[in-house]
Amino acid sequence: MARSTFVYVMYIRTTPQRLWSALTDDAELMKQYWFGNHCDSEWTAGSPWKLVSSDGGVLDAGEIVEADPPRRLVIRWQHKNKPELEAEGASTCTMELEPSGAAVKLSITHTIEREPSKLIGAVSGGWPKVISNLKSLLETGSAVLEQPYPTAA
Repeated sequence: MARSTFVYVMYIRTTPQRLWSALTDDAELMKQYWFGNHCDSEWTAGSPWKLVSSDGGVLDAGEIVEADPPRRLVIRWQHKNKPELEAEGASTCTMELEPSGAAVKLSITHTIEREPSKLIGAVSGGWPKVISNLKSLLETGSAVLEQPYPTAA
């Protein structure tokens, strides 16, 4: 089966533990870098996962496939907000954290079993803004971008 993949790598001046916390259990921090949205999960393999909008709506929902704090997180989810993206089915997002001197290398690999994929097109516009905000927030104390990631035209 054909596969679409988006890979994004960012180096963030922080510790693996602090980055893991920002990606998982610090919902208030998450809202600052994810344009008011936050993730909700118990962050253990098999537990439900969802991305919740600022108004309480569920944007994405799925489950934690693998959680190895503070090194690796794998989430399988399906988009729930736009019918054309939801119709593509579930995608898998793998986040890997690797110490690199005074920074942490964060690698995000997002895949879906279809080619071409509108969802991968959407996340390729979203992940860079979300993770850039996360980097700025952890390094300077404030997010740099105020506009949410692009929406389909």
